[in-house]
Amino acid sequence: MAVNFNDRDVLPDTIKPINYDISIYDIELGGNFGYQGTVSILSKIIKNSKEIVLNSHELKIHSAEVQLEHTKTQQAFVASNISYDAPRQRVTLSFPEEIPLSEKAVILIKFQGTINNDMAGFYRSKYKPTVPPASSVPKDGEHHVMFSTQFESCDARRAFPCFDEPNLKATFDFQIEFPEDQIALSNMPEKTVKKGKDGFKIVSFERTPIMSTYLLAWAVGDFEYIEDFTTRTYDGKHLPVRVYTTKGLKAQAQYALEHAPQIIDYFSEIFQIDYPLPKCDLLAVHEFSHGAMENWGLITYRTTALLFDEKSSDVKYKNRIAYVVAHELAHQWFGDLVTMDWWNELWLNEVLAEQVQIAILVEFSCFATWVGWLATDHIHPDWHVWPQFVSDGMQTAFTLDSLRSSHPIEVPVKDALDVDQIFDHISYLKGSSVIRMLANHLGQETFLKGVSDYLKAHAYGNAKTNDLWFALSQASGLDVSALMDPWIQSIGFPVLTVSEEPNQISIKQARYLSTGDVRPEDDTTTWWVPLGLEGKSGTTAVASIAFTKKEDVIRDIDDSFYKLNKDNAGFYRVNLPPARLTKLGRQIDRLSISDKIGLIGDAGALALSGEATTPGLLAFTEGFQAETNGLVWSRILGSLGMVKSVFSEDEIISNALKAYTLKLITPAVENIGWEARPGEDFLTSQLRGTLLLSAGANGHEKVIAEAKRQFDLYTTGKGQIDPNLRGAIFGIAIREGGKSEYAALKKEWQTTTSVDGREISLRALGRIKDTELLPDFLEFLFNEVATQDMHTGAIMLAANSKTRRGLWEYIQKNFDPIKEKLGKNMVVLDRFLKQSLIKFNDRASEKEIAEFFAGKDNRGYDRSLNVISDTILGRASYKERDAPIVLEWLTAHGYA
Repeated sequence: MAVNFNDRDVLPDTIKPINYDISIYDIELGGNFGYQGTVSILSKIIKNSKEIVLNSHELKIHSAEVQLEHTKTQQAFVASNISYDAPRQRVTLSFPEEIPLSEKAVILIKFQGTINNDMAGFYRSKYKPTVPPASSVPKDGEHHVMFSTQFESCDARRAFPCFDEPNLKATFDFQIEFPEDQIALSNMPEKTVKKGKDGFKIVSFERTPIMSTYLLAWAVGDFEYIEDFTTRTYDGKHLPVRVYTTKGLKAQAQYALEHAPQIIDYFSEIFQIDYPLPKCDLLAVHEFSHGAMENWGLITYRTTALLFDEKSSDVKYKNRIAYVVAHELAHQWFGDLVTMDWWNELWLNEVLAEQVQIAILVEFSCFATWVGWLATDHIHPDWHVWPQFVSDGMQTAFTLDSLRSSHPIEVPVKDALDVDQIFDHISYLKGSSVIRMLANHLGQETFLKGVSDYLKAHAYGNAKTNDLWFALSQASGLDVSALMDPWIQSIGFPVLTVSEEPNQISIKQARYLSTGDVRPEDDTTTWWVPLGLEGKSGTTAVASIAFTKKEDVIRDIDDSFYKLNKDNAGFYRVNLPPARLTKLGRQIDRLSISDKIGLIGDAGALALSGEATTPGLLAFTEGFQAETNGLVWSRILGSLGMVKSVFSEDEIISNALKAYTLKLITPAVENIGWEARPGEDFLTSQLRGTLLLSAGANGHEKVIAEAKRQFDLYTTGKGQIDPNLRGAIFGIAIREGGKSEYAALKKEWQTTTSVDGREISLRALGRIKDTELLPDFLEFLFNEVATQDMHTGAIMLAANSKTRRGLWEYIQKNFDPIKEKLGKNMVVLDRFLKQSLIKFNDRASEKEIAEFFAGKDNRGYDRSLNVISDTILGRASYKERDAPIVLEWLTAHGYA
């Protein structure tokens, strides 16, 4: 079916903005938190019209006029009517006479808005200061507040009237009046500071480069900062890099600051384009709907994505901080310097930013994702970042893209509600996976050369997917568009089914669906698949073979050992003959970390779809008892966790799977122990908590006893626990305990001063087994927990077979207030519903969910409802199909 990428609800093409001059003043420090504003938009009038249509959402326009400059005179047009189209988030300024064409027209609008608490637009964040705040810092209830912005994707229009589309770029001048004992930040450095009304000052900022409205940002608060400088020079100076926090927290910004200057220099070198602004600020925001936001020159972050306390934080957050810092810095080029033309090409921003991060830490959304990993790998080569990506990022992308309700990487986007729903694992993680596949095929040097050429060609402008393909084709000499179009424009990915004959293999590609019910109309794509074959006779090198047919034969195969998709560089599953998978299970020493992760992930996914069996997965993972790598263990436990989750309501199978898991992990648990060893590496310290929590959840008596002992000592003030083991100890204590443990951990959530303490405590609280505690936890979740964190509680309750149904019943009874509370920021509601409902395993629940939402206005989360339906039906089919053979295998092997 043809897809119409031009079906967009866009503004009339009568005006092109050139520069915005924005002034914010008369801020109410309390009450309604209102403010007044003026915006002067220097524009080019392209078509005669009596109307000007802008984006505006939840603003009140006081007046509007257009001023035209002629050679010696000025002409003014005053709006005679101002009308709002709330559903389309627009305001129409009507004039009594036609406004003529003009190269320089000024649209002057006076308006008022509200600093909301919805984590969108210009909004306020609640927090409890750790030191006495400045006297002017306002309060919202019992909490103090800071102000900041979140404009992506379409929320600049909540803060000021504007032409809020990514290809309507302009420059920005910004000034704001605020209390003189606070600090204001924006994309650019301060230009002037002057006195305002009594106790206030007015700060103006330098003009920005040309950019999209969604990248504008500002913040006001009781801030402090730490600062470092890049090693490279920019315009003859070392670039200042600052991390801002509210007062009392700046010491926890040190870890992020150690990374940011290095990453800026690294990207400037590999892109062959210097960081384009005179400063780079990173700001910790106390309430944040996303993980971070790449505002040009003023990047905003959720606190747990930026702050780390060496004494009290879990070491796993170092990984998160390093990656997220790199991802957002990648966006300073991919997304900020060069922006997608329209939101259907969001993946260009997101994927490319991810990939560069990995190379630094480990290897734009899509590109920003890839580059983020790239940067992480560059700084932390010992972290095995690419295997991390294979274990987490790729497997997550596979899960969503294995559904019939998935969508292509490049998807039509009509309006703002559509945009928010495609900020998902397809845009970020599938996108970065296929970029990684392409970069591996072309070679990293060639790939980055093409990327650099693309950035230089479209700097300060907008680009389309084909612009990137053109640059990469020029750099590589290959037709990159032909290779990549099926991956970008089609839904899904292939599974390669292998059959063996002496010294050769036959390969057939077909679309993979986790439901296992692929129909002919589902399987019309033939993908370009880079085989990455290890085990070609006569060579130890990996053969890069382009597989571009539905079926083919590969000859000269070493029957003693071969492996497709070396290091899981390709975004596809491999279905090996059972005997070959068993053989590879005895050749683990010949497999890389990524190979092991990929084989385990494939075995689990193929069991789910019915193309392989759960006993095959269990037999394969039995061979990993001696494994020591934390990333491999993470994938093993993830695949087994999926099986356990699907069969969680079958007590016999569930108990047998626990016995199987316990036997599998016990040697590793006893080897790693409770105490960190001198010189222990980063991944081992993360693995300890993972293994101990799994051991406790599966009934390891000694682990349970020790966790309960440490929990009791800690919560009674008689002892301390390793910060890296809080998740394991809290989780086991809650699972095994009752009201007293629940009350103690709830108190921990309320009193912790650790930046990650609330998130860790909330996850553990969701593991309750006593259903009498559920009503209290739900009230706590919806009334005390910050809106940004409510999905965390939902994830845990949905994964918990004892509480899943109770959560759904609560949602049904309270849907209207839930939608009212969370739906002000549809990203938050969409995420909450998906996380709450996706773990059911029966057709009756799927039908009940569908019937509940039938007839409702589901715009903003309609895609997720389809994902929920497909996922539940797939899990139900799997349970119905495999239950008998799973029980048979577990019984035969002594687990049941």
